[in-house]
Amino acid sequence: MEIVILAVVIALVLIGAISGLVVSSRKKKLPPSAPSSTPTVTAPPAEPHVGEEAEKPSGESRRTIEEVELPDAAEATETPAAVEDPVVAEPPAPQIEVPEPTAGRLVRLRTRLSRSQNALGKGLLTLLSREHLDEDTWEEIEDTLLTADVGVTPTQELVERLRERVRVLGTRTPDELRALLREELVALVGPEFDRTVHTESGPGKPGIVMVVGVNGTGKTTTTGKLARVLVADGKSVVLGAADTFRAAAADQLQTWGERVGARTVRGPEGGDPASIAFDAVKEGIAEGSDAVLIDTAGRLHTKTGLMDELGKVKRVVEKQAPLDEVLLVLDATTGQNGLVQARVFAEVVNITGIVLTKLDGTAKGGIVVAVQRELGVPVKLIGLGEGADDLAPFEPEAFVEALIGE
Repeated sequence: MEIVILAVVIALVLIGAISGLVVSSRKKKLPPSAPSSTPTVTAPPAEPHVGEEAEKPSGESRRTIEEVELPDAAEATETPAAVEDPVVAEPPAPQIEVPEPTAGRLVRLRTRLSRSQNALGKGLLTLLSREHLDEDTWEEIEDTLLTADVGVTPTQELVERLRERVRVLGTRTPDELRALLREELVALVGPEFDRTVHTESGPGKPGIVMVVGVNGTGKTTTTGKLARVLVADGKSVVLGAADTFRAAAADQLQTWGERVGARTVRGPEGGDPASIAFDAVKEGIAEGSDAVLIDTAGRLHTKTGLMDELGKVKRVVEKQAPLDEVLLVLDATTGQNGLVQARVFAEVVNITGIVLTKLDGTAKGGIVVAVQRELGVPVKLIGLGEGADDLAPFEPEAFVEALIGE
């Protein structure tokens, strides 16, 4: 029996060995490039299991539900305290500034003015100090005045007076010449003009000031600075943002107003300027304000339709209260071209005063004389820089002192 079992085991071993050899020989016969009948499947990268990227738990033991303290009934029924959302919270109110007093502003800004205008005064003094004042010298004096945009007629008048005074004076010491030139220039600028910015209207009515001018003269900025001038003089102001055609003009004016506590009345971009001006005056009356300043859109003086619209703003405003001032803003650096603008605006809205901006950036201070002669109205304010308080009331004596220097 044992012999039979052993024989069976040996037979099974031999059969297995023979089967292995057959299979191995078949694999060797397959060509190396033969494609496999079973497609190769590339497994996607393993996704992280839940919790693999989480922080490792700390070694502290967790509390059971019984250990968690719950609020009592009284605390649970209390009104929850409001927590302010920092994202939607209103921005803090801007800090109200105290504008620099207007009295003596031009004197304080004299150095800035003299840097640009000193060439005119020094040039005239140098020419007048020559030992022999012949015709060539007087022509040079005329050229100096014309180059400074004084204008033809005022220049001729000044030269004639200087000729007569020098002839009568005889001796010409530096101090005598300086006093002579100062006196004649002050007379030329016109000390007789009323240069007050009028904001006193009837009882219960604010003074109304409309600011006009072409694009690029600094009109909106001037309106904001004028608000500071009036606030510095103790007046309350409402601003009317009637320039609805220039992007961000209303925002710019409102920023100026907020700095001194003046409210700005504005409307939608592209809205009706006359309607906004009307609302501004209405609000000024309701609030009992001392003054309403209306900033109008920059008008190109060659566009008749836009000028007509400016006239409409004036008429609509006057239905509630009379206009106290119509201030024309002129860029002093434009020189004689500013006179062309002045003529057209004067025909439409009856200009009462001039604001000359950028006077510190030009040597043509004679435009003060020329524009006053052209319109018959005074220069009331001058801009001498980009600072918030660089708009100063015009004072002829201080202006001439800056021209001729020490």
